[in-house]
This record gives sequence, C-alpha cells and structure tokens, in this order.
Amino acid sequence: MTFRLGINYWPARTAMGWWAAFDRAEVAADFARIAAAGFDSVRLFLTWEDFQPEPDQPSAPMIERLVTTLELAQAARLSVMPTLFTGHMSGVNWLPGWALGGSDGDRRFRVVSGDRVVQQRLRNWYADDEVLQAQELLARELARALAGHPALWAWDLGNENSNCVVPPTRAHGRDWLRRVSDAIRQGDAGALVTVGLHMEDMEHDRRLGPADAAESCDFLTMHGYPGYASWARGPTDEELLPFLAIVTRWLGGGADVVFSEFGVPTYRDGDSDSAGGGGVALVEEQAAAAYVDRALAALHECGCVGAMLWCYSDYVPAIWRSPPFDAAVHERFFGQWRADASPKPAVASVEAFARRRLAPVPVPPSTDTSFIDIEPSDICRPDELARLYRRFCDARRGA
Repeated sequence: MTFRLGINYWPARTAMGWWAAFDRAEVAADFARIAAAGFDSVRLFLTWEDFQPEPDQPSAPMIERLVTTLELAQAARLSVMPTLFTGHMSGVNWLPGWALGGSDGDRRFRVVSGDRVVQQRLRNWYADDEVLQAQELLARELARALAGHPALWAWDLGNENSNCVVPPTRAHGRDWLRRVSDAIRQGDAGALVTVGLHMEDMEHDRRLGPADAAESCDFLTMHGYPGYASWARGPTDEELLPFLAIVTRWLGGGADVVFSEFGVPTYRDGDSDSAGGGGVALVEEQAAAAYVDRALAALHECGCVGAMLWCYSDYVPAIWRSPPFDAAVHERFFGQWRADASPKPAVASVEAFARRRLAPVPVPPSTDTSFIDIEPSDICRPDELARLYRRFCDARRGA
C-alpha cells in the first residue's frame, strides 16, 4: 500500500457553484492536470442543497453528474472521496431551506441558502430526527448509485460539521455517526467511511471527536492550518500537522489517520502584500512550496496513511463578489494552481514527493506520544492542545 497523495477539489470557475454549472470537459481537464502532477486521490464536496433540494427527494440529475465525475476520475486514474452534507465550506454554511428554521448554528459563519445570505438559524441534525432521516436517505441513495465503482475510495460524512451544528450530547453524535454510516453500508456493503474532523474538534468539546468517530469510521481524518492556530509558530509551521495527526490517532485508539486538509493561501512576489482578508496571512508562493515539501515529509514520517492538500485552484475574479470570497479574501488564493491553470511552485514539490511513491511508515512506537501527559477526556480543557504542542516541540528538540 502506498501513501495516498490527494487534493481537495472545486473548479476555478465556479467554486461552490460547481454542481449547478457542471461542465464535463472542465472537470476532465482539471482531473488530468491533477493526475499529471502525481496526485492519486481527490476529495470533493456534495453541496447539500443541490443534491437534496427536498428532504424526501435526492436530485437525480445531480447523482448523474456525480457518477459522471467518478467516470472522469477513473479515466484519469484518480480515486475519489465524496463529502456529504456540505454544509460548512470556506467560512460559510451552505444549507437547503428545509434544514433551516431551527435555533442552532455557529454565529461566526454566514448561512447561504437559495443563492443568498439568509438570517435563519439551523435545525440540529443530530437531534432533529426528520433531518437525520433525510440524511440517511441521501447517504443510502448516493452509496447505491456508486456501489462498486472502481474510482470510489471512501465516503466522508461531512466537512467540519461542528462549524454548522454541535450534537447536544456525545450520545447524539455517536448515534448520528452510526445511523449515517449504516445507511451508506446499506447502499454499498463494501463502502469505507470517515468524517472530516478539524483542529477545533480537539481544542473544544464539540461532542464528536476522534474517539467517537473511531467507533463508526474505517479510518480517521484531520484538518489543520497553522495560520488558524494562534499558538502555532507562524502560517508555515509544519510541525503542527504531525502533532495533530499523532493526537488524533491517540484519541482514536490507534486508528489510521489521513490528513485530509492542509495548505496555505499564497501571493506571487510583487503581486500582493502579505495580508489576506479577515487577518489571515498570505504566504509568498516559493515559501508555500517549501512548506508543502516539509509538511508532506512530516505527515508521512509520523505514520499518516495519506495527506490531501487544500486545494486544487485559486478562483476566477468573476466570483470574488460572492460568498465566501467577498468577505474572506484569502480563500481566493488557496490553490496549488492559479485561476488561469498555471501551476504554482508547490506543484513541483508535490511532483517530487509523488515520484518517490512511498509506503506509509509503520506507526511509530508508543514513545512518540510521550509528550502527552493527560487522559483523553482532558483534551478539550482550555489551552490544553496548545500546551501539548509546546511539549511536542520541546520533545522534538530534545529540550
């Protein structure tokens, strides 16, 4: 088994409007470019409103487009991880109208429904059985449509779900994981399942973390960005990534970990200053390439079974006035390719890593967790993750 080398995908032209403006030729060209750079896997996102405009009726045209996408991936020799119920994406929560009208939701993030920003709050799908039944239906029907497809790698049960809603209790979270996972396996008995966790799921008690996910998932995933961690040593602090992966594996009882999101927004020297919108720093392209090189090596060496860059492409200026890009300038520039399809220097880092086609490193001995001096139940105490990171860095330096 080789170390999976993947990328998260939205088209440059449409971003989150992809499925409604689907262009087969565009996707084929993008997938060919991705494969030529050495990537073997693509994580893509099923915008919930597009795929389930009504709770009792998954969209047949969108399912057809998804099947077409996997056929294109197969032609490019890429494996696909579709992500359900999207949901949270790039600082905005995208929801079908029928999933709104509740009293929940993270107020940090705007809600978009019906192509406009709305003020309604969310129904909590962990506690609202009508919403959960609709999710089970969509999961089952999509799994049935892709059952046995040679390009299907695994299903992701959501992208950073806790940025939308948090389970009322840990039992609600585990029940949701079990029910949606079971629905997928009813549609495809051989399907692999994971869920898109992120750093905040360990910094705060979101009642669905690695230990909970490990009960229903075949492997764990984690997302991490030094630029979003005030306690990291800058936006290109690659040591944060193996730290998060090791803690995830420890909390998950030794489960395999794919680091399914990492990256930095960039600028080309001479084209921009070094600050993005919302206070998120942009990194010069050559420095970003060096970060990608170090990060891939670090994630491989710490025992991860794969890593996936965020993301495929920058976005064309024509969509910059729409959410999320109107308010989050840095989200325009997270790509490994520029919006005109020219590669950034980080693509060469990926190509060099891919040429080695490394097998996953066997999980290091238990001593690699010697910096952890707490019980798993203590991980979400205030500032605990930051304190453990300092201990991790000290241990790496022999302090």
